[in-house]
Amino acid sequence: MSDLKNRIRWYLSVLLISIVLFLAACSSNNGNDSAKMSEMNADKGEAMDSAQFGSQEKSVVEAETRNVATTGNEESLAVPNQMVIYQADLHLRVKKFEQTLQSLEEQVTKYDGYIAQSNVAKNGEEQVSGSIIIRIPQKHFQAFLHDAEGYAAEVLQRNITGTDVTEEYVDLEARLKSKRIVEERLISFMESATKTEDLLKISADLAAVQEEIERVQGRMKFLENQTSFSTITISLYENKVIIPKIEDDNLNTWEKTKKQFMESTNFLLAALSGFVVFIIGNLPILIILTIIGYLTYRFLRKLTKRNSQE
Repeated sequence: MSDLKNRIRWYLSVLLISIVLFLAACSSNNGNDSAKMSEMNADKGEAMDSAQFGSQEKSVVEAETRNVATTGNEESLAVPNQMVIYQADLHLRVKKFEQTLQSLEEQVTKYDGYIAQSNVAKNGEEQVSGSIIIRIPQKHFQAFLHDAEGYAAEVLQRNITGTDVTEEYVDLEARLKSKRIVEERLISFMESATKTEDLLKISADLAAVQEEIERVQGRMKFLENQTSFSTITISLYENKVIIPKIEDDNLNTWEKTKKQFMESTNFLLAALSGFVVFIIGNLPILIILTIIGYLTYRFLRKLTKRNSQE
């Protein structure tokens, strides 16, 4: 009985030792697996930094653009006065083309404008026409038109157009402001970036934003120039009445008489010269014809006498 108890205790002791050893081995494996997992997670974190940085930069750019577009209505933009592009087209009939053109050039100088283009054309001696394109400060637009029409004998055509570009200019200002904010943010990203891939990506985005800024600024300057100076195209026409002149040669009788006498003398001399040339040049033929004629005449005369005698 005692032997059986000892055996049972021995089996229980072996079983208990086996369980303890198994639990210790499992605990060691779990520790190693945890260390490996932490190392793998660290590597993955480092590998994803660049991609996260690029996506962060892209999301920030988009967010800044949306924020500026959203807050643009809330913030007070510097809205300019009404910006209108004025253009005029005049067709004028004038009495003296050169004098009118000179007067218009003087008026351009008077109103601090400048001539953009000038053309003059002549159609024979009866018609002179030309066109001149003038840029005048907008504040002198109406005054210059009034003065220009005053030089015309007749206003053939008058067209005036005005294009309001205020809304477009305000939109360009808002776009420029948003692009400036994006530019500043990209510059800050570039300063903090450490990897070459990130620098190249940010540089490309920054170049695209700066190009857009230059395009917007160019359009704004164009609108400012077109609204500050109005464009006036003036076409001038002059019809001249040509009176035929009486030449003095038609009234000089003595000169006409001498001229007619010389023409008659030349005609006679030419005729005589032609006759002499004809006789001398054809003398052999004329001699033969004379002999034949003379013989024919003698023959006919003898024949006539014989018939009369019979």
